Amino acid sequence: MMKNVITTVALVFALANLSLAIAAGAGGVIVDQGAREGKHFDVKGKMPSKFTIELQNGLRKSLPFEDKRDFEEAKKGFIVAPSYKQIMAEAGNVAWDIGSYDYLLDGKDFDSIHPSLQRQAILNMAYGLYEVVPGKIYQVRGFDLANISFVKGKTGWIVFDPLTAKETAKAALDLINEKLGKRPVVAVVYSHSHADHYGGVRGVVDEKDVRSGKVPVIAPIGFMDHAIAENVYAGTAMNRRMYFQYGVLLPRSPFGHVDQSIGKNTASGNLGLIEPSRYVSKDFETLTIDGVVMEFQNTPGTEAPAEMNTYFPQMKAFWAAENITGTIHNIYTLRGALVRDALAWSKHINTALYRYGNKVEVMFASHSWPRWGNERIQEIMRTQRDTYAHLNNEVLHLANKGVTINEVHNVYHLPESLKSKWHAHSYHGSEEHNSRAVINRYLGYWDANPATLMPLSPKDSAPLYVEMMGGSNKIINKSKALHDEGKYREATEILNKLVYAEPENTAAKDLLADVYEQIGYQKESPSVRNSFLAAAYELRHGMPAGVPPKSSGPDTIKAMTTELWLNALGIALDSKKAAGKKFIINLSTPDNGEKFALEMSNSALTNIKGQQAENADLSIMINRKELELVMGGKSTFDKLLSEGKVKFVGNRKAFDELRSSLTTFVPDFELIPGTRSKTKPLPFAPAKDPLEAPEPASSAGV
Repeated sequence: MMKNVITTVALVFALANLSLAIAAGAGGVIVDQGAREGKHFDVKGKMPSKFTIELQNGLRKSLPFEDKRDFEEAKKGFIVAPSYKQIMAEAGNVAWDIGSYDYLLDGKDFDSIHPSLQRQAILNMAYGLYEVVPGKIYQVRGFDLANISFVKGKTGWIVFDPLTAKETAKAALDLINEKLGKRPVVAVVYSHSHADHYGGVRGVVDEKDVRSGKVPVIAPIGFMDHAIAENVYAGTAMNRRMYFQYGVLLPRSPFGHVDQSIGKNTASGNLGLIEPSRYVSKDFETLTIDGVVMEFQNTPGTEAPAEMNTYFPQMKAFWAAENITGTIHNIYTLRGALVRDALAWSKHINTALYRYGNKVEVMFASHSWPRWGNERIQEIMRTQRDTYAHLNNEVLHLANKGVTINEVHNVYHLPESLKSKWHAHSYHGSEEHNSRAVINRYLGYWDANPATLMPLSPKDSAPLYVEMMGGSNKIINKSKALHDEGKYREATEILNKLVYAEPENTAAKDLLADVYEQIGYQKESPSVRNSFLAAAYELRHGMPAGVPPKSSGPDTIKAMTTELWLNALGIALDSKKAAGKKFIINLSTPDNGEKFALEMSNSALTNIKGQQAENADLSIMINRKELELVMGGKSTFDKLLSEGKVKFVGNRKAFDELRSSLTTFVPDFELIPGTRSKTKPLPFAPAKDPLEAPEPASSAGV
């Protein structure tokens, strides 16, 4: 049955795009040339084991593949696909390449891909211009991780969520103008504070038109704070961890990257940000632009800290942002972020259901595909409401019966009534890591066993386990036996100890990679799959040598508050270098009237906004526009001093002691021991100036 479904849908998309096939792969896009023949891209890679194949075959029989409504909805309204599959970035690399996933359209069942994930990956191959509401609402899908939506007003387009990159957003705007007639952009709406929903704004609107008031940019209250702040303080760690969650350097292959659950992947282009000119601050606000009436529903604390849905009463259409898509989302995202509130998420969906559910005839979103018909929409809303509510309530029910954070992922399961619905499947999240996240949100990381409150570091505890287990040979032999029995998690438990105890043990690392690979093949969630497959790659070949994703630029620096930058300097402070140092610095930025007092004491750097210390050792006066040059790595304090653009009053020693006490973070650390090459240079270069603002993590799709 699965094969019939895949073949049918693959043919739909393949025929729609038949004339578009071109050679894929250039720039940062890693294409596996043997993907279509089922060849593994890695010389050390393994085929699916008999246990993995048995699991996949069982899933093909048990999952509800007879429900084909998603396929019908995914192709409904198709107008045209462009005459290309690649979109080039201004920098010369390939920003986007939907063709690199064409192996999914050949009608094959891949035993190296969970059948449910393969189904989702095919659905996300939709590429081109689609009509959502006849003559009124359109989407361009398959140009980036997110969808870009166009609402037709009296004179122009209202653009919802202009993708990650300027280049892909511009390509989408060019496509709709070419096919439906050129119209100006009269407004832009950011549904929430993640980069794949605002980063391409400069591809659809000129900032001067926003600043003049000609084109409003609308966003939920708190958007600017959360678009930048939540990804700065731990940005280096998040970016390194993203190599696992997003499989950044895994080839597009049945044995590698197949999907990102809410879309294929993230575009690698020019990320920008134009500050909103209008914020939605109330729970519900109605606004009419170019003849289109929109009621915004603020939904803070759901998929993003600042997010909003939109209802179009004239069209009976509901925009669900990223709150209701074709998956249950992350309550905890594996690259790292604050844990979300599953209960609040459920309640905001419930509010939308009761406020709009009896009226709405079409529901579309910033990912996945639209849903049509009131009965179908209410089904989706209720299912996702109940899934988030069940997750929150059942996990806490289990916790109140004594189930701990280290057990709940083995105990928590969705009820059968939800498992039978595709839109209750956790592609972006997973039941395992989401259930642990709920306990972490309410009870924290500790399971209340004193032995785990302050555990030894793995590198210290692992040798004890290896010694007590009789050494590496016994562990490897036992792990091979477990592997050959399909007991992959059990094998992981002891092999992981050995790799920590003996990071240079190639046999142990290769065997652990084999185990991780089979687990990855079996996982429905791309984030979990990618994490295991990326770890397997690094165990076999060492840390990646590709260029790390960049998420900052002039717009990001401009949006970063001075206080946020100063807080980040406090994190960058090397407390050992700062030992014994004590000083106070006043900082003022006359062009925007801000003042700060910085104090170094007890190896901690603190700051307070709106204050100036009377007994400061040094006072620094610099306009914010010049400070942004330092923050962006375009200049230094010394250069600006020589140009007369910054003024020091007092003892410069305080500044020099501060700068010499800072470290620059580089995402060059191991996630798994023994994976960093001692001879091969890594491509991560530290900032030239420790006062440069840290690289925020990419928030696309989190």
